Amino acid sequence: MSGDDAPAQQQNAEETKQENKPSEEPKAESKPESPPVSSTEAAATPTATEKVPEEEQFTYRSLVLSGYGGYDKVKLQVKKGKPALKAGEVMVRVKACGLNFADLLARQGLYDRLPSPPVTPGMECSGEIEAVGEEVTDRKVGDKVLVLNRCGLWQEVAVVPATHTFLIPEGMTFEEAAALPVNYITAYMMLFDFGNLRPNQSILIHSAAGGVGIAATQLCQTVKDVTVFGTASASKHETISQGGVTHCIDYRTRDYVEEVRKISPKGLDIVLDPLGGSDTHKAYNLLKPMGKLITYGAANMLAGQKKNLLAVAKNWYHQFSIHTLSLIQNNKSVCGFHLGYLDGEVEVILQAMTTILDLYRQGKIKPRIDSTYHLEQVGDAMRRMQERNNIGKVILITEPMPEEEKKEEPKKEEKKEDKKKEDKKKDDKKKEDSKKEDKKEEKKKEEKNEEKNEVKKEEKKEEPKKEEK
Repeated sequence: MSGDDAPAQQQNAEETKQENKPSEEPKAESKPESPPVSSTEAAATPTATEKVPEEEQFTYRSLVLSGYGGYDKVKLQVKKGKPALKAGEVMVRVKACGLNFADLLARQGLYDRLPSPPVTPGMECSGEIEAVGEEVTDRKVGDKVLVLNRCGLWQEVAVVPATHTFLIPEGMTFEEAAALPVNYITAYMMLFDFGNLRPNQSILIHSAAGGVGIAATQLCQTVKDVTVFGTASASKHETISQGGVTHCIDYRTRDYVEEVRKISPKGLDIVLDPLGGSDTHKAYNLLKPMGKLITYGAANMLAGQKKNLLAVAKNWYHQFSIHTLSLIQNNKSVCGFHLGYLDGEVEVILQAMTTILDLYRQGKIKPRIDSTYHLEQVGDAMRRMQERNNIGKVILITEPMPEEEKKEEPKKEEKKEDKKKEDKKKDDKKKEDSKKEDKKEEKKKEEKNEEKNEVKKEEKKEEPKKEEK
């Protein structure tokens, strides 16, 4: 029963009561302390108890990180009660959310800007404003906005400070808007605030097919004659090449340092490093004099669904450190960037976002959407990104999953399990074949060694005869 129906039903009930029981009216008059309530008064003055169900009926779905671990730790829950608005806040009906690498780290307990579980992740989203709090003057109900926040945006309704919202330009989809804040602000501030990117310079962009990689490549195209080196698996080279990467490098089969040196022996002007560990050392050594290394992540720590202590320890063991004297002598600079720690710098973020939105309006940048998933499919979305299968941004949409797709999900899971089993069988067969080949090789070596030993024995037998002669 909705809150709006309650007074009407009470009104009908009381009207029926009064029509059916006229004999009880004199009794009501003899008790002035409890006068009868007319139908008009009942409708005009609803009681407090009638308001409570209306508030309780407000529900919205939310993704909640229940604990650290695998994909199953992010669960879809239903929250009850309308969120309260403080002064300066707005309530947004979320349409789309962005998935970022930091969210994968957060799931494993490797991202310190996310509060402890249970907590709703999500740093960026887009949607429409449903309500505005006091003191909000530049936003109104119905405004389409994109949102940047520390966390709490992977849900159907989000309450955020109005200063964390930005009006969506005309023609931009909700999916594109959700893909914009984290990746493009990160890329923009690294390239232009730290990197001071200028014409005829060279840059190395790791994970060039990822969200930040594609954003950085597009922003490089706004500066004349910038040479972009980009690392990505071979299957993604055609896409990133079309997007503006000058030299594509397959990091899985080639040494990217050697490949860069072949083309640019003197080194590079800028290296963007999201990897950490030993790769930061390589990045620094690739810089030419007056070059800039900008490190903004530790992706090498992420290995598998759950926290891999060996990968974390290895990353920390190879952590890059340098003496200021070396920086002076080498004429190089090292910068660190973390958007999560700039959440209080409203003016800085506003300035960057204003420029980025202007570039979008001019047609110079455009987020590339790799795939969209319903909130119910968040595990699949995270898996796609963690296994490096995406080219561009992975988006979560709040629109409920159709019943037909829900029915198909178990079948898809079965197919995935069957594929995993098949892949495992193939891997096991390859291992067995490899072992057999190794055994054959060992046997051949043993036979050759035996032949050699036989020859040596024969030679030793022949030596006394030669001496006698």
